[in-house]
Amino acid sequence: MPTMRDRVQKLDSLRTKIKEMGGADKIAQQHQRGKLSARERLDLLFDKAEWTEFGISGTPMPGGSGDKRVNADAVVTAWGKVDGRPVAAISYDFTVKGGSIGLTGERKCTRMREFALRERIPIVWLIDSAGGRIDISQATGGGSGGAKGGGLMGGAIPDSAGDFLSLFADSGYLFREQIVMSGVVPQVAAMVGPGAAGTAYIPGLADFVPMVKNIGSMALAGPPLVKAAMGEDVDEQSLGGSKIHCEVSGVGDLETADDKECIAITRKYLSFMPLSCKEKPPVIACIDSIDRREESLIDLVPDESRKPFDMYAVVRAIVDNGDILDIKPKFARNIITCLSRLNGYPVGVVANNSKFMGGIIDNNASDKAAHFIQICDAFNIPLLFFHDVPGFMVGTKAEHAGIIRHGAKFIHAMASATVPKLSVICRKSYGAGYYAMCGRAYEPDILLAWPGAEISIMGAEGMVGIFGRRFMKQGQELAPQVAKMIADMIRPAIDIHKVADWGFIDDLIDPRDTRPMLCRAIEVVWRKEIERPYRKHGIMPV
Repeated sequence: MPTMRDRVQKLDSLRTKIKEMGGADKIAQQHQRGKLSARERLDLLFDKAEWTEFGISGTPMPGGSGDKRVNADAVVTAWGKVDGRPVAAISYDFTVKGGSIGLTGERKCTRMREFALRERIPIVWLIDSAGGRIDISQATGGGSGGAKGGGLMGGAIPDSAGDFLSLFADSGYLFREQIVMSGVVPQVAAMVGPGAAGTAYIPGLADFVPMVKNIGSMALAGPPLVKAAMGEDVDEQSLGGSKIHCEVSGVGDLETADDKECIAITRKYLSFMPLSCKEKPPVIACIDSIDRREESLIDLVPDESRKPFDMYAVVRAIVDNGDILDIKPKFARNIITCLSRLNGYPVGVVANNSKFMGGIIDNNASDKAAHFIQICDAFNIPLLFFHDVPGFMVGTKAEHAGIIRHGAKFIHAMASATVPKLSVICRKSYGAGYYAMCGRAYEPDILLAWPGAEISIMGAEGMVGIFGRRFMKQGQELAPQVAKMIADMIRPAIDIHKVADWGFIDDLIDPRDTRPMLCRAIEVVWRKEIERPYRKHGIMPV
């Protein structure tokens, strides 16, 4: 009869074998592709490469995958610490059956999701997966070959009809549970490889989605199924690669050079977040003087209202050490959303960027800002706004594309947010853009403006244009000199001094005093509490 020592020795041998994942050859192939293994990624994510694994012995139940052991069932689930705070993680193992989702693997993932929600800690997915498990070789009697990337989208035959149907039925829990977790604990989906079908909706429902450039990808249907269903010939990156999702669709948040940078960015993102919605985010020691007056700000904003300037330079000049984590920097570039700090306190920055489309708010900018504001509000991160907005996009193209519906998301998110709000009008803030960017009616705790700024339904030139229509109806045209004269008459009425005289802003300040004032303000408003009327939830425009 085997002794306890014998049993433990057998267990150690089994665990060592499992940690070899797909084997040395498969790991070498992973490295040749510029990717790390599932376990190497967890070593980088967690402090000192220390983490506790759940379900290491997981493998398909009898009848699946030819009754052969599938190491960890192609997914490593674990928890450890990031900057000394607990975090849960799910790391798909592409060296084992393409990181495809099996019944046992999904059961492990469910366990980790439940763990994160129950303990109220963030969860990170490291996605490198072909999607739902479809093993062509087993179904055709061809031995124990690995899964071909494509998962539920590849059109292949599963291990068995029962396995396939069970997986399909059970995978729905993933999305439902992820939605239940939304706004309760931070969720990061790092695309360090492909995410197909089932694993494509994980980033779609996550809060933050960094992608490894030219390696990370996601699509509901991969190239084989797209070819079969639509007749399109397309490769993985052209269909749903990092460039597509970080610049065109907006599903991805930013591109990183490799796995190491992607995981470092994930750690940085988590450093701004609380463990859950019930906590305040971490405040760190600030080594940047709160009394620092940035001389560059005095000359940064042009006098001409339509001349672009670098809003990033404004933001970096004011926040701690000029350091920001830019969210969706290449998507909807007419608006900036980033995480940073003021006097060590985390803040979510929303700023208009006149270098792109004059800073006007269009559909994508509305969606980008609304999503970011919701994340900050959910996790108690104060919001900081820098205005230079001509308003929302107008015209037939904009209206047909649903600018009212999309713009309403921005305003809805702003009005719903109860976190501290600091608002600075750098140059102009016109129309409903003033509302969306936290104007007076939207509960800014501090509302400041710089000399030369304007608050109005529109600019002087726009008003002149409307006035000029009367002449056009009479078959006349407003002479340029008359138009200029009228505009010059209008400007004093919308000048920021007039607005300050009427008490619609809290202070008109020297731009160089912006950082000191905001740093002192953030410490006071940090404890802000607002109670809304009871409701199950608001209804976000879609």
